[in-house]
Amino acid sequence: MTAPRFLTLAYWRRPEAMLVLMAMAMAVSLHGWFALLNNFAVERAAFTGKEIGFLQSIREIPGFLSFAAIFLLPFIREQNLAFVSLALLGIGTAMTGYFPTEIMLYTTTFIMSVGFHYYETMNQSLTLQLIEKKRAAQHLSRQLMASSAGTLGIFVVIMLTFDDALLTKLGQVTGLPLGGLGLSLGYEPLYLAAGLFTLAVAVFCKAFYPQYEGPEVQTKTLFVRRRYWLYYALTFMGGARRQIFMVFAAFLMVEKFGYDVTAITLLYMANLIANIFIAPYVGRLIARIGERRALIIEYIGLIGVFCGYALVDHHLWAAGLYIVDHLFFAFAIAIKTYFQKIADPKDIAGTAGVSFTINHIAAVGIPAAFGFIWLNDPGLVFYIGAGMAAVSLTLALLVPRDPDQGNETLVKRLDGPAPAARPAA
Repeated sequence: MTAPRFLTLAYWRRPEAMLVLMAMAMAVSLHGWFALLNNFAVERAAFTGKEIGFLQSIREIPGFLSFAAIFLLPFIREQNLAFVSLALLGIGTAMTGYFPTEIMLYTTTFIMSVGFHYYETMNQSLTLQLIEKKRAAQHLSRQLMASSAGTLGIFVVIMLTFDDALLTKLGQVTGLPLGGLGLSLGYEPLYLAAGLFTLAVAVFCKAFYPQYEGPEVQTKTLFVRRRYWLYYALTFMGGARRQIFMVFAAFLMVEKFGYDVTAITLLYMANLIANIFIAPYVGRLIARIGERRALIIEYIGLIGVFCGYALVDHHLWAAGLYIVDHLFFAFAIAIKTYFQKIADPKDIAGTAGVSFTINHIAAVGIPAAFGFIWLNDPGLVFYIGAGMAAVSLTLALLVPRDPDQGNETLVKRLDGPAPAARPAA
């Protein structure tokens, strides 16, 4: 079904609804898997730091190989590959609790990671092909909101059903009589439930939604375009920024301010609730002010946040920085909509895989290198992060106010030859 036809359908039958539903299902498995992983690996699989490190390296391998998704497209439609990938994520998650051995935990991790990364690659490609440019930022914010809702939902389920410890601690903090309310299901049923939910959504989407077609047949070869260099650079810096938040900001809360599991969980839930309410406003803001201004706001804010991490001495101020830091992730939508505007429509699928590979280069190098810096001076890690945000700000200043094909950056000599003129409608 092509764009003119599916735009006449009711919202719940259109690709927007399908992509939002899939985003929520992805989050349930992915974040359910993450929430239980460390305790499961230690308690059931007897993992040490060595095995955990190796497992995380295995998890990142499919991210590096995201570019290879393009080689599957001659044999399977993008939408079907998204369904298969989402199903793999669900299957890998569902299996995790029942195979508590080193080799099998590596295996289930690889399965779920392949599903996640290839789903994300196809999701970005489908979104930028099927959603109109004028509505893309708002739609991507809805995907973020759905992902946050799915994550919050699985967190609440884990809190209520895994065991009684977290509810007891929460009761001590709040003064509410919450002890004894946990169901004590343990790991296996929760991994199974999260995975089966995601698998069920993948099957439902395949059965319920028609096959949507973008306006252009996609290029099914691997390529890197010179005129997309600024998009590649922003994507790489975005991956580096994510690692600062995921690895070192969370570690700061634990090491310096003594946040325990309950406090970290509540802090992350506060982030998710804030995202659910704020993400739609960010999407509308990007649509109104444009990608250039949105990215400038994000990176100026991040410079302040990272410097704040380096200087903060009070746990409540640190928590505030952590929440603001997380909210700035919503502004990364502007990188995707910027690419949608400058890209040849035939390049979207191929570039989606390449961009995920670029993003994951930072995922491997930064944690290890910055970990050594942390041992000597934790504040320096965040000052370097502020410097990286300044580099991103410099790149954002090169984004035109009205990006389009042939107007990719403000540095024309780096863009290479202009794309061929599009035929008049």
